[in-house]
Parts: sequence; C-alpha cells; structure tokens
Amino acid sequence: MGTRLGRPQPKPLTRLDDGRSILGRQLDALRGALGEDVHVTLVVGFMADDVRAAAPGTSSVLNPAYATTNTARSLLLALRAVPEGGVLWLNGDVVFDPALLDALLPLLRADEGFVCVDTSATGEEEVKYTLDADGCVRELSKQVVGGLGEAVGINHVASRDRAALVEHLARCGDQDYFERGMETAIAEAGLRFRAVDISRWAAVEVDVAIDLDRANRDVVRAAAGSR
Repeated sequence: MGTRLGRPQPKPLTRLDDGRSILGRQLDALRGALGEDVHVTLVVGFMADDVRAAAPGTSSVLNPAYATTNTARSLLLALRAVPEGGVLWLNGDVVFDPALLDALLPLLRADEGFVCVDTSATGEEEVKYTLDADGCVRELSKQVVGGLGEAVGINHVASRDRAALVEHLARCGDQDYFERGMETAIAEAGLRFRAVDISRWAAVEVDVAIDLDRANRDVVRAAAGSR
C-alpha cells in the first residue's frame, strides 16, 4: 500500500524520473535479461486492477488479506500458483540497475538458491544476514545482530527447495516477512541460499520519500547518464 511513501497509488506504480513506474522498470529489466516470453506473476492486493492493468502480459495471484498480512503470505500464495521449477522473486518496491540480472543468469541456469545482498550497508530497519561456514545464508531478518550487509529484495529458490520453503512459509504468522520462512527452512530443512554480493550495482528499496529520491539519483538518472 505504500503508506509511508505518501502516494495515492500502490508503491510499484510510483513514477520514476524516466517516466516508467517501479513495476514497469522491473518488467523491462526481467524481459531484457530473461527474454520477452519470461513468465511473470504479480502478487496483487491493494488496487489490484490498477496493478494488473499496468503490467500487460503478466499473470497475477490475489492476496485478499493484503491489508492484514505480510510478505510471507504473499510469497506463499505466489509459490503455490506459479509453474514448477525454481522461482526468482523481487520485492515490488526495489529499483535496481538491470545489469545485475545479467550477473545472476549463471546461478539461475544452474538452479541455485540465492539472496542478493549489498555489503556496503547495514541499515537498522533493513533485512540483514549472516553466513554459515560454507558461505551460505544462516540468519536473515531485520533483527540480525552483526549483519554482514543488507538483503536488497531479489531472491531465488531452487526447484529442489521450493516445496520445503512453501511448507515453512505456511507455518509463518500473518505478520511475518518471507525471510522468516527462509530462516526456519535453512535451520530445519537444510535449505541453502548463496549470498550474492551485488554492491557494484545500484539497488534501492523504496519505503519513504528519501528512498525515492535516492533511487532516481543513484539508479535512474545514473543509468541515463551512462548511455
């Protein structure tokens, strides 16, 4: 709903300085990296028809309890609805350099689970992570102490791990973020998510007005200036 951003529309429909919405920019990046026929499913709720109308060529799944549940419920609904295989998912408010998707292609083709992280920042309100001895994610939440960086909201679950993640998301409470389901699946079911450092590419999760300013400055205008 994007209440902290103070706009009347859902956050993904927020217009950026290049004229595209956050959602439109994401879709362009996905189709540029993965092909025009890539299957994209939107989890919709608030002003669902407006979001669907802004994203032709996609499918959608409705979270009817969007106002009273959190991202664990939305991701659960998506994973139950989309075709078989590994699933790449993006938070609907992340503005990023499309080049980072190109760097993820080898991992996607190998069907490896991963969490994209920014090692240059560990904001108090952001999702942070720690690693196990093998370099895979051990902890993943806003409450992590001694975090090594921030998760940026771009993740992939391998096809072999998808059923276990669904099971753990189903056990989450209504107010849990999806990272809670990932954490318990890691600890109890042995799921492995590689931490992929994407710090060389700009990525901004837009929660408040200052984030939107930073996304336009560091991602949108920077990309325009590099052309």
